[in-house]
Amino acid sequence: MTDDALPDLRASDADRERIAEILRDALAEGRLDMAEFEERLDATYRARTYGELAPITRDLPAAGVTAPAVSLTKDPAAGTDWSGRIVGGEGSSTGAVAVMSGFQRKGRWTMPRRFTCFAFWGGGEIDLREANFADREVEVNAIAIMGGVDVIVPPGVEVVVRGIGIMGGFDHREEGVPGEPGAPRVVVTGFAFWGGVGVQRKLTRAEKLRIREERRQEKLERKAGRRELDEPRRRDSHWEH
Repeated sequence: MTDDALPDLRASDADRERIAEILRDALAEGRLDMAEFEERLDATYRARTYGELAPITRDLPAAGVTAPAVSLTKDPAAGTDWSGRIVGGEGSSTGAVAVMSGFQRKGRWTMPRRFTCFAFWGGGEIDLREANFADREVEVNAIAIMGGVDVIVPPGVEVVVRGIGIMGGFDHREEGVPGEPGAPRVVVTGFAFWGGVGVQRKLTRAEKLRIREERRQEKLERKAGRRELDEPRRRDSHWEH
């Protein structure tokens, strides 16, 4: 069979899943944004031939040169490389103020050694899930007066809460969870008066999608396994008739 005929060959579920793995890796590495990822993933599951799969990952490093080489094999997933996220420097933002308003620090930014924020009749969000860190230990100093501040950390990060609340409070639920080797430590300090400082541990949207796709893959594998088990029974039933 010549290469010219290969693009017309029908792709299997396994081929589509290998393409999906490459897209998930590209999203995690920042090579695709969320909109591109969702568009390409949708095209992957709609694809019926190798020719339709080939363009989806053509500009991504791990993609095969031509579709059937769907050498789109995935290496075992590695843990979080925290050393690559502790970058030193001064941080891209050192403070924020919300007076009858709000603020956000989220996405790709560098958390400084100390970030000071103030919320009065307002609210703020400090999202560290995709952030880099100026040091292995960083501090969020939050002052909330009739307002609130939410600190969001990714799994693997150690959290210590040392804030003081008067008719308000600091969330201690994420304390006591051991950090991963090399992961940063986030210390939450400050003062809350008729307000609160919350701490949440959440996955990124990309990680949630990855887990959802892994579950989808497991279901497909179980379904394929059941088909393989049923095939001998169908053949035996055929011969009996």
